[in-house]
Amino acid sequence: MKTIKGPALFLAQFVGDDAPFNSLDAICGWAAGLGYKGVQIPTWDRRLIDLERAASSQDYCDEIIGTVAAHGMEVTELSTHLHGQLVAAHSVYDELLDGFAPPELHGKPAARQAWACEQVRLAARASRRMGLSAMPTFSGALAWPFLYPFPQRPPGLIESAFDELAARWRPLLDACEENGVDACFELHPGEDLHDGVSYEMFLDRVDNHTRANLLYDPSHFVLQQLDYLEHLEIYRDRIRAFHVKDAEFVPSGRQGVYGGYQSWVDRAGRFRSLGDGQVDFRRIFSQMAAHDFDGWAVLEWECALKHPEDGAREGAEFIARHIIRVTDHAFDDFAGAGTDEGANRRILGLEGET
Repeated sequence: MKTIKGPALFLAQFVGDDAPFNSLDAICGWAAGLGYKGVQIPTWDRRLIDLERAASSQDYCDEIIGTVAAHGMEVTELSTHLHGQLVAAHSVYDELLDGFAPPELHGKPAARQAWACEQVRLAARASRRMGLSAMPTFSGALAWPFLYPFPQRPPGLIESAFDELAARWRPLLDACEENGVDACFELHPGEDLHDGVSYEMFLDRVDNHTRANLLYDPSHFVLQQLDYLEHLEIYRDRIRAFHVKDAEFVPSGRQGVYGGYQSWVDRAGRFRSLGDGQVDFRRIFSQMAAHDFDGWAVLEWECALKHPEDGAREGAEFIARHIIRVTDHAFDDFAGAGTDEGANRRILGLEGET
């Protein structure tokens, strides 16, 4: 069996304009001081990485690796979540999503999409240069505005949306194959790929592409009331990345899964810091150890209540406690009698039979 690596930290929720969060070197120093051994880098934040340069320059990639290694850590993955969101975006979200792209692309959805696809390709090349095997991302959403089937959807609407989604992602998955990196879709409300069924609809349309894999984040399944432990068993061979994020779902007579348009604090389902929610991480880490998952356990901190720096500090300790250092021999090896085929046949009462 293999031991999960970690703890690691997704930097997207912590990077900012103030020290020590305003440069890769400084934020790595802060994270290492909390006990983290790896960092997942968001590719859209130029305070941490110049993606175009990383895709074309091995020296620059070595510089990034060296900056992180100077603090005793590793780069775990390059995240393309925001770029993936823009690969497929329904027009109802155009203005809301402009902030994910450079100002010169605002109001230009076709140009924005082309740019986002190129960013995913660049991230795949940069991942190869850094020796990384997984690239967390979002699928984007063309069908999401029609999630609830009222007003009634016309026949074929969802099928057409998924056909188009697959057509946009197929060349990007091929680019991932060329660079030896898995696109790891985070199944997430707001994305067309938000649960196992929608993922399988997509997978069918990309001919079960070997690079169309998954990032496992149980928090989103708590909020959807999906069995996150069974999900882990069903898709064990496709899970190539892991966000350790907690959540809670406390419905009332007034609201449930949809949240009544309330803020995160007032929703029935909300994200929490590790250990403050309802996710059974003991079971999750046990199952992942049994599955030989040897990727990184990466904290994605999102909490409606707790200060992020407290969540980061507690998160490193929480993940470290849950990582199982797997055994290299069976617990009952001491009682082994040592035998051979002849002895096995005698034990079975088959001695002398042909």
